[in-house]
Amino acid sequence: MSSILIVPVPPFDMRKVNALVSPVQSTFGLPVHVNSADTVDPSFAFDLYRNQYNSTSIISAFIRQFEKHEGKVLGITSVDFFVPVLTYVFGEAQLDGPIAVVSSYRLDDTIYGLPDNPKLLEERLIKEVVHELGHTFGLIHCHDYRCVMHSSTAVEEIDVKSARFCPACEDRLRMKIEN
Repeated sequence: MSSILIVPVPPFDMRKVNALVSPVQSTFGLPVHVNSADTVDPSFAFDLYRNQYNSTSIISAFIRQFEKHEGKVLGITSVDFFVPVLTYVFGEAQLDGPIAVVSSYRLDDTIYGLPDNPKLLEERLIKEVVHELGHTFGLIHCHDYRCVMHSSTAVEEIDVKSARFCPACEDRLRMKIEN
């Protein structure tokens, strides 16, 4: 049986990391473990011009660091992510591969000048974690706006969707996990 390893990437609040274990475990039906000892320092992926971190570069570091790990690996951080063709991303994953990374940076209302809302941040983080891990199981973006696999380019779109898979995505996921 496969498992999911959550690896905090500094800086990150361990309470937020630990709060992910139960929802991820119940969503995927797989054992979930946290490994804060074998983390990746994201400083090498910092782009001075953009003042952001290249998520693809961080995925590459995770591939090297966890090449012997059997199962999925999720890197979780609070640094601001980008990919060269987009202004920002909430996360990135290898489609049908072992690695995903998620950032809480743009999920936090305080960066938009709004009051701190820890509960909303946690809900958004869970949705994005499930979404990116879904990609590692081969799921692509879903047209159902309520499905967690629906593409989100703004936090408002994350707020609209569910933390659950639609029936079609759920069926595809179960087939992948069982095989």
